[in-house]
Amino acid sequence: MRLDQQPAYVLHARPYRETSLLLECLTRDHGRLGVVARGVRGERARLRRAQLEPFQPLALDLLLRGELATLTGAETVGMPLRLAGDHGLAGLYLNELVVRLTARQDAHPALFDAYADTLARLATNEPAGWTLRRFERDLLQAIGYGLQLRHEAGGEEALHAQAHYRYDVEQGAVRCAADAARAVRGADLLALAEDRMPDRTGAAALRQLMREVIRYHLGGGELRAWQVLAGVQPRR
Repeated sequence: MRLDQQPAYVLHARPYRETSLLLECLTRDHGRLGVVARGVRGERARLRRAQLEPFQPLALDLLLRGELATLTGAETVGMPLRLAGDHGLAGLYLNELVVRLTARQDAHPALFDAYADTLARLATNEPAGWTLRRFERDLLQAIGYGLQLRHEAGGEEALHAQAHYRYDVEQGAVRCAADAARAVRGADLLALAEDRMPDRTGAAALRQLMREVIRYHLGGGELRAWQVLAGVQPRR
């Protein structure tokens, strides 16, 4: 199947054979694709490695056969996004998160749009921590693991802003004591649902909550980016 001018971003690249690359790309209409970019590391390459950098919006021409696609053309779309410092690390975290939590050739147009919006926010220096929480929420929703952020476990009782909850991945928000382990305020869960940035205490609680949820969906695994981000002072 031939795919022409498919909106895409490169998530990860590694050398393949002598002059080629094996890419992981997020596409709008076909989800995550493994893509062979032949000859892009050669001296006479028609397409250059620099055209396939992360965070650059692209239009790809692809030939899809089985599990892998072959790159036949690539065009940049607009100006490349420059992510430096904490925001560059946040961008790499986004990429690892998408690679680890999505299946190949499983289309999620809403996820593609959320990814593009998140990169744009990072490029304007929106607080990286809050930007990541929004993306994690939207990613989980797109792949069918959306969080229950407005009602208590069972779905009948609305969350109370002044109450405290322990978030169980399989059940939802379960009311608990304020000093319980992993307690998060109802106000902070509602803030995430309503796209309102919480205060510093809420931001820290939501960061821990989202890490636990993601770890659960990874089957108990870890992300390499977490080790890098652990050394960065989180910003709201």
